[in-house]
Amino acid sequence: MTNIEITPEYIFESSWEVCNKVGGIYTVLSTKAHTLQQMLHDKIIFIGPDIWDKTQPADFIEDNTLFDAWKAHAEAEEGLQVKVGRWDVPGQPPVILVDFKPFFSERDALFYTMWEHFQVNSLHAYGDYDESCIFAYAVGKVIESFYHYYKLEDKRVASLFNEWMLGMGALYVKMQLPKVATLFTTHATSIGRSIAGNNKALYAYMDGYNGDQMAYELNMEAKHSIEKQTAHHVDCFTTVSDITARECRQLLDKAPDIVTPNGFEPNFVPAEPLYTKKRQGARKVLINMAEKLLGYPIDPDALLISTSGRYEYRNKGIDVFITAMNRVRTCGELQQEAIAFVLVPAWVREARSDLKWAIEHDYETHEALQCPYITHWLNEMQSDRVINYIGNAGFRNTQSSKMKIIFIPCYLDGKDGILNKSYYDILIGMDATVYPSYYEPWGYTPLESVAFGIPTITTNLAGFGLWALKAGVSGKDIHEGVSVIERTDFNYFDVAEAIKEQIIDLSNTDEKGRLSIRNHCFALAQKAEWSRFITYYKEAFSIALTKANERNK
Repeated sequence: MTNIEITPEYIFESSWEVCNKVGGIYTVLSTKAHTLQQMLHDKIIFIGPDIWDKTQPADFIEDNTLFDAWKAHAEAEEGLQVKVGRWDVPGQPPVILVDFKPFFSERDALFYTMWEHFQVNSLHAYGDYDESCIFAYAVGKVIESFYHYYKLEDKRVASLFNEWMLGMGALYVKMQLPKVATLFTTHATSIGRSIAGNNKALYAYMDGYNGDQMAYELNMEAKHSIEKQTAHHVDCFTTVSDITARECRQLLDKAPDIVTPNGFEPNFVPAEPLYTKKRQGARKVLINMAEKLLGYPIDPDALLISTSGRYEYRNKGIDVFITAMNRVRTCGELQQEAIAFVLVPAWVREARSDLKWAIEHDYETHEALQCPYITHWLNEMQSDRVINYIGNAGFRNTQSSKMKIIFIPCYLDGKDGILNKSYYDILIGMDATVYPSYYEPWGYTPLESVAFGIPTITTNLAGFGLWALKAGVSGKDIHEGVSVIERTDFNYFDVAEAIKEQIIDLSNTDEKGRLSIRNHCFALAQKAEWSRFITYYKEAFSIALTKANERNK
């Protein structure tokens, strides 16, 4: 801890996921915004990419009166093309969306400067590297322009950059605005994710991995270089969990200055009686869809189980989930009807018209539709790993089978064509969720689940799982709200068996027991609210501002 807590008067926070819902970082920022806005009252300013051409994101409210004088100056005098408004999330903080495309002409000069000053090696860049770094550079330019226009030289200013994609923004600000405190958060190291994604044993051999060597081997040198150099040069380097802190120490040769775990806002969860109404509505929609797809009635009290997240088949444990559900199906111990849902966005072609028609016309199908495991047709269905494994595992979704499985491969944004409900409005209808992740720096999905009162199964390789153990759950009993299964590089089938046992246990729990579980979920989720976790960010800002002050004495 720093001796005296120094609080910022202005914070700029930037990410590729500001007003751009791609993954978990969107949830981090959009839920944290409310607490930061309470602290700083419009002096927390989020900066995101303007990638919307002639439209704009649904959660962006343009406001031509907000920072209007600066915007006019920035556009006329500095060539910055920005949209200014508010992020339509709780707290509605100010947001600046910057069009970074005009800066592509400066790419070579930028990369040379970054090499010269910080030894960032962009030589072997490919894929999204250029686009990300040019956006980061544009963010740096926005902060620089705003800082000088509003004469913030005598203010305590902090700028927080998320993920390697924003690394060059942090280094640009460090170079151009030495009084500004810089912070960098890596939510997952690029090399750690790559090692795990390439089916290498990340944890068993962690102490033997060299980040630079693995970057060369996995063709990740450019992303690794910007991430590593940013971590070393900012005033405060943070990550989101103890498990990722270990990764940073080993692969980036830099231990985080502080771990800043991801919180959640309770205002995303409806209170009674709306909670019960939404839960009943979600279950009705899911069961009705299943009946139309499968061609027979489903018990309205069926056990509904789901997994969700990005389509990282091994890292997110999608493979283990299917294996575990198959064990539930074949063990002979399941007494009630159950449906497992894989809520993972894939390469969707379209909502299937036969299912859509049956739902819209409330047509009673008396036989299963073709391919009764999926709600949307995919591009290249024959090579989809989830579909192939469901079939290979032996699922047929017949009426005589107690356990069915359905793949819902679309973004649940309320307009998918089949369910037409948002993810949270579907999640609330579940009886349990399962996230048997192999690589999961934090794990918003299990946190969201318990926040909505839904018991969850996760692993000790997820940051949230480790946090839950610290917060007091034993990890061995789903009745506590969270079950944390021990996962290693090599115990895949043990994990699947442990999940099966927990699901069978839950299925044998009466209504009174289920209500007790829900209360345990709510109690645990309260410990992870931003009102509590923001203290870690306050310390991070204090560390960064202290360092900036020392630099500028």
